[in-house]
Amino acid sequence: MILIDPPAVEAHGRVWSHLASDTSYEELHAFARRLDIPERGFDRDHYDVPSEWYDAVVAAGATPISSRELVKRLVAAGLRRRRPGAATQPVPGAEPG
Repeated sequence: MILIDPPAVEAHGRVWSHLASDTSYEELHAFARRLDIPERGFDRDHYDVPSEWYDAVVAAGATPISSRELVKRLVAAGLRRRRPGAATQPVPGAEPG
C-alpha cells in the first residue's frame, strides 16, 4: 500500500511529506514515476514530497496516515532503512527488526 504522512518537515523553504510503501520499493518507485516525482526525492526508504503536491498524491491513491504510523508500517514490513550511525529508538507497537 502507498502511504503518505501530513506535510510537517520544514526544509529548503518548503514543508514536506514522506511517501512510502509498506509492500515494496518497486511499488513505491512505480507510483512515484506515474506522478513524475523526481528520483532525487528518494531518501533511503521514502520520497520527500512538497506540501503543494500532497492533495494530488492522495487523489492518485496514496493513503494518508500519521508519521508515526508510516514509520511503524515500514518497520513491520522490514522496509525501514535508517541512516548509518543513527541512534535506534523503538517505534511503539512495532516489531523489532
